[in-house]
Amino acid sequence: MIIKSYELNKIDLNKYKFLLLHGKNEGAKLEEIEKIKERYKEKTFYNYEEKFILDNLENFYDELFSGSLFVKEKLIIINRGSDKIIKIINELCEKKINDTIIIINANLLEKKSKLRALFEKELEFISTAFYKDTNEILSKIVHGFCKNNNISISRSDINYIVGRCNGDRINLNNELQKIALFTNSKKKLNFNDINKLTNLAENHDISELIDQSLAKNINKTKLILNDNIFNIEDCVSILRILSNKSKRILSLLKMFNETKNFDKSISAYKPPIFWKDKEIVKQQISSWTEKKIKEIIFEVNNIEYQIKKNQLNSIQLVINFLINKVLIKN
Repeated sequence: MIIKSYELNKIDLNKYKFLLLHGKNEGAKLEEIEKIKERYKEKTFYNYEEKFILDNLENFYDELFSGSLFVKEKLIIINRGSDKIIKIINELCEKKINDTIIIINANLLEKKSKLRALFEKELEFISTAFYKDTNEILSKIVHGFCKNNNISISRSDINYIVGRCNGDRINLNNELQKIALFTNSKKKLNFNDINKLTNLAENHDISELIDQSLAKNINKTKLILNDNIFNIEDCVSILRILSNKSKRILSLLKMFNETKNFDKSISAYKPPIFWKDKEIVKQQISSWTEKKIKEIIFEVNNIEYQIKKNQLNSIQLVINFLINKVLIKN
């Protein structure tokens, strides 16, 4: 049975037991899962990857059907669902599991997908598609966030944030958390604040590449280089992100020289460093001296000038610079 995403909160999942969430909008799916967890918080939550279940089916069944006095009601999430899980879903349906809700979180499923067809045709199953967010939806998210947090922001600045997020709700929510931290003591945002705080336009493969290279993680950096095909336009982004993150390291090193404490320096930095980035930033600070990071900042400007003169060699120039200059141990 097909149900629209905005109708899910009206459905009693105890009556249906099986729910398929599919589509590329991972942020919206994760938000819906959190809402379901809150609605059915009396149930014990379990989180599995489909591959783990397929490789450990007996253990999965043991946990699912265990008659523990303390864990009777279960909410089970199966991530990266595909047609491979159909046989197990059919078996569970036949066993008529009680007090258990099973949610399958799948990526984009084509119409010919057997898993999608099963959930759409069976009246006992629910299938919900999550499509890419429109700018209007994302604007409402930003507006609602600012309203709930008493943050004053202009319509043009909301449009600017939405324009940079490229339809990715997860990245948008991450940046809104940064704004929340920044506005603990300041309830009015201007354009300069937003421009410094948000990096939604960054290619996240590029951002990860720069983070790992500045942390001197040689194997991870080479793996990212091998797994991605960067083009001429990417080269400018790589250098600019490298420049910005190098300048952040320089500022943190100066703060560390005063505090002699990595955590204090990172916590005091403005704009705030998101919690999930703190460990990699700590590695970066440990890997550089002020003198060496200043050299990198200076050379980034030279490389950018060179690729503007000769774009044909830009990719090789940038990769050589990362490997031979940034990755080398001090």
